[in-house]
Amino acid sequence: MFVLKIMVETSARHIHLTQEDLDTLFGKDYKLTPKKDLSQVGQFACVEKVEVIGPKSSIKMSILGPVRPETQVELAKTEARSIGIDAPTRMSGDLKGTPGCKVIGPKGEITIDHGVIVAKRHAHFTPEQAVEYGVKDGQNIQIKLDYNERALIFGDVIARVSKTAGLAVHIDTDEANAAGLPGTVDGEVIL
Repeated sequence: MFVLKIMVETSARHIHLTQEDLDTLFGKDYKLTPKKDLSQVGQFACVEKVEVIGPKSSIKMSILGPVRPETQVELAKTEARSIGIDAPTRMSGDLKGTPGCKVIGPKGEITIDHGVIVAKRHAHFTPEQAVEYGVKDGQNIQIKLDYNERALIFGDVIARVSKTAGLAVHIDTDEANAAGLPGTVDGEVIL
């Protein structure tokens, strides 16, 4: 039997900012400082951090670059509950009807009226990889993790196909903890 391996990464809490919001938080015409490149081409973790404020408490968060058309906060369900936000599980960019929060940076603060989500688990494929793996954009697939004694199969993983994709599955910290993952591991695509 042919096994379709794929890298599984834990996507820790983070925020994507518009240039306008970045300028408010850090100063006019601010440029993000890359700390490390991510598996998705052109995306990077930044040196800069912000504080995200919910009704119950706050949490420090890394910024991911580059800037985006809309500000978006992504965290695990446990983290959302800890700061008092009932964040829905959504695909990145699907922000309509989501809750907002306050964000504080070193030079200012913003209040967003929507944009806080728990990111839905997903798998990135280039068009060529999608053909090789037999998946289509938006298809619901499963990922098997048989790394340790906490082996499990994640269902409802959405395939995302784009020319700039880096072959990887993204799960949040709650999901990584459920599987007992120590970091990045190989998983298996199940169709």
